[in-house]
Amino acid sequence: MNHDYFNQKIDRSDTSTVKYDLRKVLFGTDDILPLWVADMDLPTAPEIVEALTERIQHPIYGYTLQDNSFWQSAIDWIDKRHQWKVHRKDFVFVPGIVPALGLLVESLTKPKEKVGIFSPVYPPFKDNIIGNDRTLVDIPLINKNNHYFINFDQFEKELINGLKLILFCHPQNPSGRVWNKEELEKILSLCDQYDCNIISDEIHADLMFFGNKHIPFASLSKIAEKRVVTCMAPSKTFNLAGLNCAYLLFKNNDLKEKYIQRVKHMHLDFGGLMATESMKSAYTKGESWYQALLVHLEENINYVTQALSDTPIKVMKPQATYLIWLDCNALGNSQEEIKNLFYKKMKVGVQDGTMFGDAGKGFMRLNTACSRSLLEEAIQRIKSNL
Repeated sequence: MNHDYFNQKIDRSDTSTVKYDLRKVLFGTDDILPLWVADMDLPTAPEIVEALTERIQHPIYGYTLQDNSFWQSAIDWIDKRHQWKVHRKDFVFVPGIVPALGLLVESLTKPKEKVGIFSPVYPPFKDNIIGNDRTLVDIPLINKNNHYFINFDQFEKELINGLKLILFCHPQNPSGRVWNKEELEKILSLCDQYDCNIISDEIHADLMFFGNKHIPFASLSKIAEKRVVTCMAPSKTFNLAGLNCAYLLFKNNDLKEKYIQRVKHMHLDFGGLMATESMKSAYTKGESWYQALLVHLEENINYVTQALSDTPIKVMKPQATYLIWLDCNALGNSQEEIKNLFYKKMKVGVQDGTMFGDAGKGFMRLNTACSRSLLEEAIQRIKSNL
């Protein structure tokens, strides 16, 4: 797999794509480079395309089992990638991590109970807490020297005050922060002391850069196995977001049973044909493409970081994910001014930082998962309009 594969210009028009077809609605114009929502403007592994094509040629698309080969592909991938031993009994299929977050909140807490987040963070965290009639507890991260840290003093105060569950983004979205073992152990110790469980969204776990290593939260200890529910998927890694395939990992059977009781009658623990085939082929045949992808994304991240280093925009260089958190506070007195600059003048569709909470004021999120030429055009538009 060479650079040319990831630098193809692929027209996504007429494919009903969220990233492009919502430009007019979100940014007020179609004449904008969309670098916002977290999918890639990159072709997935040809081995996945071949597997899906072969299956589609069979003319019957009936109910599809997630059989032993499906689950074994995930077991082997997680073992190889993260050195974490998981078993078939630990898994539950979900059609996506976002709906799973809501169902987990509903399963593991009661109405009005307190559920926490560390902001700025992926918007559906907040939405699934409020939408399930739980009490949102926002614990803003501390931005120190353009690097985020957890405010453990405030976190412990909220635990003392009755926090029952936290939604944890690991690695962190939008900043790309990789949480280290000491931080994870401190979170876990406090949660166990005050009887609080953890939902760990690890959808970006495979996209680690610059020598960083992902530690599955639930792999830390027996206490972690008791407290942590893990959310994973091949979708970010292999650009399969439109195929609705993800899974949960429960090492605590009591938590698993609470979740199953909530979803079983809705058949939400049961996946479709395309999801099944895509994950099996990704995890068993996609290694070469995946390794080449990591090189491409790391180079793109380095390019953006260097290109914007002489501008008023401060880049929070990610340790993971293909997303870059841009501190744009120097560009305007209000978020509206910053958005207008990007959308109306620069014509670059980065994501509004306030969507990630009040702590995102003055920030915008940029997606680097595209061809270098598209990224260069976006950066040129940004720099020429500063």
